[in-house]
Amino acid sequence: MDQALKYYVVHVLALAQVRAIDVWPPYLTLRMAWNTGINFGLFAGGAEAVRWGLIGIALAIAAAVAVWMWRDPPGPAGRVSAGLLIGGALGNVVDRVLYGAVADFLNMSCCGIDNPFSFNVADISIFAGALGLVVFTGEGDGKKAP
Repeated sequence: MDQALKYYVVHVLALAQVRAIDVWPPYLTLRMAWNTGINFGLFAGGAEAVRWGLIGIALAIAAAVAVWMWRDPPGPAGRVSAGLLIGGALGNVVDRVLYGAVADFLNMSCCGIDNPFSFNVADISIFAGALGLVVFTGEGDGKKAP
């Protein structure tokens, strides 16, 4: 879903050229942002080494979570959470490989606060997956002790 939406906004809606489309202002605006760093543009140096370093870190985290799930499988909610985190990380890796940066396009503001940041579906998946792993794994996850 992440890659399909990114393709649609970048190539079909040409958001990279249009820059912004009001969907339901101010609650939802499509606002193009190419993020060469991590969340909120941190570590956005633009250097190739940073790009490939972030790709490597994302792949290492995805692999570590996959190994963790294989070695100590949680219940269904934990597995879904791991899938969301891994899928989101890989979605942003695809962006870095294809575009050199992550395509962020969702912008939400409310209540007189103008949010300057954009994000994407992969970011939502990473956040939801990480939160789910905290909540749905470990002690009390419903598994029997060995």
